[in-house]
Amino acid sequence: MALIVQKYGGTSMGTPDRIRNVARRVKRWKEQGNQVVVVVSAMSGETNRLIALAKDVSPHPEPRELDVMISTGEQVTIALLAMALQDLGVDARSYTGAQVRVLTDSTFTKARILSIDEGKMRRDLDDNKVVIVAGFQGVDEAGNITTLGRGGSDTTGVALAAALSADECQIYTDVDGVYTTDPRIVPEARKLDRITFEEMLEMASLGSKVLQIRSVEFAGKYKVKLRVLSSFEEEGKETQGTLITVEEDTQMEDPIISGIAFNRDEAKLTVLGVPDRPGIASQILGPIAEANVDVDMIIQNVGHDGSTDFSFTVNRSEYARTLKILEEKIKPHIGARAIKGDNKICKVSAVGVGMRSHPGVASQMFRTLAEEGINIQMISTSEIKISVVVDEKYLELAVRVLHQAFGLDRTPA
Repeated sequence: MALIVQKYGGTSMGTPDRIRNVARRVKRWKEQGNQVVVVVSAMSGETNRLIALAKDVSPHPEPRELDVMISTGEQVTIALLAMALQDLGVDARSYTGAQVRVLTDSTFTKARILSIDEGKMRRDLDDNKVVIVAGFQGVDEAGNITTLGRGGSDTTGVALAAALSADECQIYTDVDGVYTTDPRIVPEARKLDRITFEEMLEMASLGSKVLQIRSVEFAGKYKVKLRVLSSFEEEGKETQGTLITVEEDTQMEDPIISGIAFNRDEAKLTVLGVPDRPGIASQILGPIAEANVDVDMIIQNVGHDGSTDFSFTVNRSEYARTLKILEEKIKPHIGARAIKGDNKICKVSAVGVGMRSHPGVASQMFRTLAEEGINIQMISTSEIKISVVVDEKYLELAVRVLHQAFGLDRTPA
């Protein structure tokens, strides 16, 4: 008998028919002799509707009250799923985050989980019940309702799996697994049978929308095996999805590169004629950080004649604000010659743990792009990732040729 935690997202819970479909799926897992804990999101679009309603009343809702309001979306779906299971003859019990006592800090709208009291869940599981828990929410020491931020239901699912020492945490969504790249760009993209936590974390941070970064970090920290599955597959035709696990569980002859990730939401800023002296990077990036803008890739050229150029990337939504900070606060303060910006770039990345033991990945990537006339503007590397910034118009071409160059369109032997 296995203990399984399943998480169903908003699209899976979007209508009464879909909720009944989830109930039938949960029942099948229960009938196979498993203990099952289910974490659910609010119905698709419901959280956005609640936030919009709050802002109709108050342009800047007080965060504590906003959490009280938006946490109600999951309260609806846990009760509906419990009702659907009970109609199928399955004993089920629903709980809010506060009732289970998912203890968080008091950072309203983006709280972090501190601990989970699993006692109540274990008693119900021992009584042969299916336990249903509201995702995305918890409670602080003072008893205030808190929410975990976007994607918080994934994090709830992984955290419950860690607290219960579950055999597996299954994330049900509208895709049937993790692919080598976006099939909408490369129709030959393959679904991966398994991928490491490190690779999934890199792909999530680089633009893959399958899983939230926080949930992957949590799973990696507590060694919770994750499996991505589709809740829309027909009964009897379900696949095994993609298992996300530790590197030791992967196959020795797995491909060097597991996937090609990309992010369109990038913008580049360059400070020209920067005085080449110690501390200049801090003087440029300090005010950016104080404005709560995340900086991604950074390049500082070799200095000539006492000056250098300093480039970095930010999310495209932060481009205008960052450009203004550079022009008004940083350029006159450090005596830079000019500020240049480009919000028509993208980032393309090759990800794979095999890079650690196989040289030549970078040269193959650069050669492949050069043969297509794609100019590389910036480069960033880690042990298992190589990222490049290129002109946005080349994004799809770059993804396709790299996917082919690293043999990701071929089924492994």
